[in-house]
Amino acid sequence: MNLKGMFVGIALILLIGIGGFVYRSVKEQPTGPIACTADAKICPDGTGLGREGPNCTFPVCPPPNIELSEAQIAFALPEGYIADTQKYNDDLSVVAAYVKSSTSSPTELILIRRYALPDEKSVAEFIRENAILDPSGLPASPTAFTSVVINSRRFSVVEIGRFEGVVDRAYYLSREGEVLRFDAISLSVTNWTDPALDVAKLTANQDLLDLLATLQGK
Repeated sequence: MNLKGMFVGIALILLIGIGGFVYRSVKEQPTGPIACTADAKICPDGTGLGREGPNCTFPVCPPPNIELSEAQIAFALPEGYIADTQKYNDDLSVVAAYVKSSTSSPTELILIRRYALPDEKSVAEFIRENAILDPSGLPASPTAFTSVVINSRRFSVVEIGRFEGVVDRAYYLSREGEVLRFDAISLSVTNWTDPALDVAKLTANQDLLDLLATLQGK
């Protein structure tokens, strides 16, 4: 066989091989739509979502549901709140901030912070040192904390501040290697000096409790 004939033979063999591969690939492709499994994703607000698309993935939960991938949590945002994307950019611990307003000025604020837990500190020690009281600038004493269980999660609760109309109550949640802090901040409390003021009944606190009741995550 001459050289030209050999090249023709090799080319023919390659063409046959490629054609066979293409044919097999086409035959192995499904001829109809892929049937996704029937399991459902339950969003924080109770909405159920099924798998969809060619990869059978779950879609993102629609509003008012919020998913914070950085903190690995999701929740339903209470009505009337919108994200505050600028005011807290300098605080690296803040992963989300939401304000509520019926006028041009915010009246309630919800802050979510995330802290890495130092190896040398216990959760209780870290929380006490982190809970700096306003306006004294001193850490909260152990007796200042209470405890509450919300949606099967136990939170340490402390009143951070009550000063010049601003009342701040913080809820701490410990997780493996980290602590989440949720602040309910009422910004225009006219009777903030009243010793009988029930901080738990302020709108911001009630809204945060609603949020925490929908909390999902590790």
